[in-house]
Amino acid sequence: MANPLKTKRRSGETLGPEVRRERPLALVQAVPWMIVIVLLALAAWLGWRAFVYQEEGDPVGSAMLAFEKQNSLTVFSSRFEVVAESEDTRGVLGVPVLRSRQAMIIPATVEYRVDLSQVGRERIAWDAETQQLTVRLPQLQTTRPNLDEAQARVFQDGVFITRDASRDLSQNNSRQAERKASAFAKNPEVLALARTAAREAVRQNLAIPLQIAGHDRATVQVTFDGEQAPPAR
Repeated sequence: MANPLKTKRRSGETLGPEVRRERPLALVQAVPWMIVIVLLALAAWLGWRAFVYQEEGDPVGSAMLAFEKQNSLTVFSSRFEVVAESEDTRGVLGVPVLRSRQAMIIPATVEYRVDLSQVGRERIAWDAETQQLTVRLPQLQTTRPNLDEAQARVFQDGVFITRDASRDLSQNNSRQAERKASAFAKNPEVLALARTAAREAVRQNLAIPLQIAGHDRATVQVTFDGEQAPPAR
């Protein structure tokens, strides 16, 4: 029968039984569950970080990114009527024989736009204390008047109006109507309406980017070149 005691090679020396320490069974069984819990906690934190947590971003950068998506923003459209009147004289051998006159009432449309490509970082300021973003816009641009000559009302006066005279009167009235429409588009009252519409349009364009950047309570103050910004609220 084998001796349970181990002996070393040197004579006279004996060793007792080898004692092994075993881990508690409960600890061994708990390790896998602890790993699962840690992984679940990590997954929950990553999900919260990705879908719930919002770190406050740069409001100026958010505004510039919103403007980059729209180089030109149409903010207002004005439709009105202009009156143009012309006279034409035709003669024989320098003697005026035929006189004619034509008046036209022509509907015209002018659009007002903001060139957002000119709005750089130097035109945007952020006040962290008051949570106010101030944007300074360039002056409004007006489009070339769109004359709706198909809807024009035409009045003519003359004993006999030749085809050439009628054509010349119409062309002259069209040029005259375009000049008058361009001048009317710069009327201070109309420009004030267009600027008000531009301010509101820019505020709406920046509302969502500011919310995404984490600034839910932010306000937007819009001014134009040459205007003084009101004090922060």
